[in-house]
Amino acid sequence: MLYLIGLGLNEKSLSKEAIEILKRCKRVYLEEYTVDFPYTHQALIDEIGKKFVAANREKVENLEIVDEAKKMDVALLVYGSPLTATTHITLIEEAILSGIKYRIINNASVLDAVAETGLQLYKFGKITSMPSWKQSYEPDSFMEIIKENKSIKAHTLLLIDIGLDIKKTIEQLEKAAKNHSIKLNKLVVCQALGTKKQKIMYRDMNEIKEFTGVQKPYCIIIPGELHFMEKKMLERFN
Repeated sequence: MLYLIGLGLNEKSLSKEAIEILKRCKRVYLEEYTVDFPYTHQALIDEIGKKFVAANREKVENLEIVDEAKKMDVALLVYGSPLTATTHITLIEEAILSGIKYRIINNASVLDAVAETGLQLYKFGKITSMPSWKQSYEPDSFMEIIKENKSIKAHTLLLIDIGLDIKKTIEQLEKAAKNHSIKLNKLVVCQALGTKKQKIMYRDMNEIKEFTGVQKPYCIIIPGELHFMEKKMLERFN
């Protein structure tokens, strides 16, 4: 059987049900290529009482884990919610095609936790992500999603690629906004939501760029039109 298990936002977020399942599994993998973890591997091992194998993108996407689930109980641990990444949906599709039983153990993710900013979840538009730019490759299609959301006065949740520090992120965002003739004002930066390192900032882009202390994982919210209660809540994070 194949289990996709959400870790939630900190090392203590696993449910009792998830820990009981992990005790039964012959093999446990940790998907580690989509997020900068806010805790160490050892901290997670201490919580679940079992060692695991770190799985990179190739390991997950070549569907070896599904093949192993034909012979034994296998679990894939995923930070936050287990089905946020499209790769993980592919695992389920392959399990169905192969006649392999599977279970999803859900958990909290950044998509829930951003509500702590005071922004209303139903006012968010499409989610998008910023990749890390290379010297000869600067993809900025995420700005089209921001533009679309702004056109309907919706907030945008911008997920940040693994490894990108806040200074580089803001530099890329500034350049991309200029390329698309989009004016960005104050942004919300959410650091390590759901952990002891959690921090929320609501600042101008220039202020954020100078603040080098933002720890990973973090995300950025580009606010749309603010309800007076949202504005009041955000002002706490100035």
